[in-house]
Amino acid sequence: MTDEPERALPAGMPRPRPGDPVESAVASRLARTWGRRATVRRAERDLDPAAEAFDPELQDYPDSLLPFGAHPAYLAYDEEQRRRIRAWAWISFNKNVMDVERCVVEPGFDVLAQDRLAAGVSGDLGIAVYQSMVDEQYHTLMHHGGSEFTRTHRGWPLPNWILPQAQSARRRSVALSRCTDERAGSITSLAYTTVAEISITTYLDLFADDPVVQPFHRATVRLHNRDEYCHASITADAAAIVYDTLTADERTHFEHALVDAMDAFTSNDYTTWRAVLHTESLNDAMIRDVETDTATGRLVQDYSGIRSLADDLGITGRLDWEW
Repeated sequence: MTDEPERALPAGMPRPRPGDPVESAVASRLARTWGRRATVRRAERDLDPAAEAFDPELQDYPDSLLPFGAHPAYLAYDEEQRRRIRAWAWISFNKNVMDVERCVVEPGFDVLAQDRLAAGVSGDLGIAVYQSMVDEQYHTLMHHGGSEFTRTHRGWPLPNWILPQAQSARRRSVALSRCTDERAGSITSLAYTTVAEISITTYLDLFADDPVVQPFHRATVRLHNRDEYCHASITADAAAIVYDTLTADERTHFEHALVDAMDAFTSNDYTTWRAVLHTESLNDAMIRDVETDTATGRLVQDYSGIRSLADDLGITGRLDWEW
């Protein structure tokens, strides 16, 4: 499908400023085509639970993404126990997404939308940021629906309240507590949002393309991921513009916050897995094993997008990260 032709902006809509890098071609195109491409405008017809078959033999979550999926203790469980753990993993995945959207992504987008760092985020890019905030609200609803779908079809309550807040949200709170003023907090928030929005797509792709997983689950993730590819462009554009306006000390703060966020998003959240196994009255000894195993120490997450942003900003060598 081709993009819509250029057309005059409605009266009252901010006009691009000639020569201003904020008004990039990417932001302009994404803002213009939002009505056709965004999940928030399509999911009611594309994500219909009644149209998606539930196969009780298919998995709610792939074993390949469980940190203990190959551990002998997990493989020794009977299939009913493994089904419950996979269902919990899907519920946890959805809650993690919802926590990240609400507690990590939306606050960073609000920094941009309100131009709290006085970087001049406006025009088409400002519109795209607001559109992205609407998208994120709908992603939360989509993943809530994904959990409800599983609870209904499995007949298990699997309540969210037994699960801790997403690790990345907890880590962001700690990082914010160290900030000395509101501006520093805004820079930290933007860094966490930048990592979340640019780097999540590869992890979602692994889940969305796995044929052993329920089709409704894959559709939920696939539709979410469609938006994230667009959000990555918007966020990278905005982060580069803001970075250009920061002082030397503020740039260092942003760089450190990027590394902290990357670590937060790639680290397995063993607190969640302990909560699941405790609820299922299962021994958590295998968690201790995988927690110290460097081969299972990180989630699959591609930071090539952050690397590209860092290359563009000329800061790759300043980031304390093993790419």
